Amino acid sequence: MTVAALAEIAPVADTDDRHARLAGVTRVFGKPGAAKSVHALGPVDLDLHRGEFFSVVGPSGCGKSTLLDVLAGLSKPTEGTAEFEGRPIDGVPAGVGVVFQEDASFPWLSVADNVAFGLRRAGVDAAEIARRVDYAIGFMGLRQFAGAYPAQLSGGMRQRVCIARTLVMQPRLILLDEPFGALDQQTRLLMGDELLRLWRETSATVLLITHALDEAAMLSDRVGVMSARPGVFIDILETGWEVERDSRIVSHPRFGDLTGHLWEKLRTESLKHLRDG
Repeated sequence: MTVAALAEIAPVADTDDRHARLAGVTRVFGKPGAAKSVHALGPVDLDLHRGEFFSVVGPSGCGKSTLLDVLAGLSKPTEGTAEFEGRPIDGVPAGVGVVFQEDASFPWLSVADNVAFGLRRAGVDAAEIARRVDYAIGFMGLRQFAGAYPAQLSGGMRQRVCIARTLVMQPRLILLDEPFGALDQQTRLLMGDELLRLWRETSATVLLITHALDEAAMLSDRVGVMSARPGVFIDILETGWEVERDSRIVSHPRFGDLTGHLWEKLRTESLKHLRDG
């Protein structure tokens, strides 16, 4: 698809700030009602507000990634509806970028060529590719590594490449599925700062799936807590942070209160799940 064609897919004007929406969404793997079917998700209702940073936490296997896949157009709901900018989601919508935990960089391509890959496939002209790639690798602190290959980079640097490759596509909704899960705690905090900077500069709406309660509490405007499978939201917590925030808020007294609240919700849910078998 060319840049001109992409430009024609403009957001639908709406009267509220809902950027993406799930209404009554369930996802069942296998034939519903069959003995071997798995009811992974829902029913879930969620409104993502335009420009917010929303994180999702929950027990392992609760359907967090399935929820992201539905918003990304990678998985169709069994029931319910999913929308982005007022349109039903059918396939990956234009304007949505996805970053996964797994290193998705191509080992045979340099950093610059990895970042340019999606733009070239979209038929963007060479001058525009050069401009966007230069901006993205500069923004992510990769300019001196532009000619390097993924095998020459640390795990954190490779994840920067994946984020830069999403950034050049200029997404309006960024979906991240535990992108820092394989990194050490210090690197995760620093990457969190970079992610907040990206969010502020692009004004994109961000949805983050994470198993780390401190990460969710630090980064988010709101945190959704999911139940055990089939996952539904049992709490949505407003953090109250200012937009201009970074990892230094981990020393704020309210940070401990937020993480404590999230843990108590998850602990109660996990104990209930164990008792119910």
